[in-house]
Amino acid sequence: MLDREHLADVARQGPPPVFATISGAHLYGFASPDSDVDLRGAYLLPARDLLGLHPADETLTIEDKSRIDLDWVAHDVRKFARLMTNHNGYVLEQLYSPLVVVSSAAHEDLMALGKGCITRPTVRHYQGFARGRRHRLAEPEPTVKHLLYAYRVLLTGIHLMESGEVLANVSTLNERFRHSAIDELVARKREGAEKMPLLASELTLHGRLLDTLEAQLEAAHAASTLPEEPSTKDALNDFVVRLRLESTEVAPAPPSEGGSPCGAGTAEGAPGER
Repeated sequence: MLDREHLADVARQGPPPVFATISGAHLYGFASPDSDVDLRGAYLLPARDLLGLHPADETLTIEDKSRIDLDWVAHDVRKFARLMTNHNGYVLEQLYSPLVVVSSAAHEDLMALGKGCITRPTVRHYQGFARGRRHRLAEPEPTVKHLLYAYRVLLTGIHLMESGEVLANVSTLNERFRHSAIDELVARKREGAEKMPLLASELTLHGRLLDTLEAQLEAAHAASTLPEEPSTKDALNDFVVRLRLESTEVAPAPPSEGGSPCGAGTAEGAPGER
């Protein structure tokens, strides 16, 4: 069991979070006792940071090892929205993760707009990730984790192409696919360790199943009726502008050294956190 209050405290160390959810092995359903925690999401930079002379850093990383091995990696909502419109399965999984740590009214709006960003070309994310995992399995010392990541992205990709639903938990997905070998791997990983090795004989068996799932993903992509491009780009643009303006209260800037005002300052506010 994870301490959600502690995770929320870490997420609030930076700018106000629009949302924070748990990703990684915990989201995928095969966290082992020594798995770290991947906290992901979006936050809201003050308008002042974006309007100044120097480019703002739109990505935040905070590591915290005070209780567990935790990292909070998030993007400003403008960057997050851009990634959503770029056929990026990774950010969509973060957005729709059911393991919610911090939410807000803006999070709900973003999820509604995200439905228009579930596209047919998102398949490239899952095909590329699967190829990378299979290359790693061919290298020395492959692990159960590497194999489960390969299965997870293939099952997620197939389900997404066929249903338009973003679902990342491998056990939930396998209720549909019913491959007992995957359930056995999940049980081993949950009871074992992050770097639990695979036997050479296992690679041959699983290689055939991975080939089958890769072909199934290609067929699902070919038959998919998902749109080729996001339909909510303009609405996302309006959302980002509205959110930034609503969170910023314009006020006079403090006087300069000479005693005369030279601009306007801002007071930031959180995006409707609950």
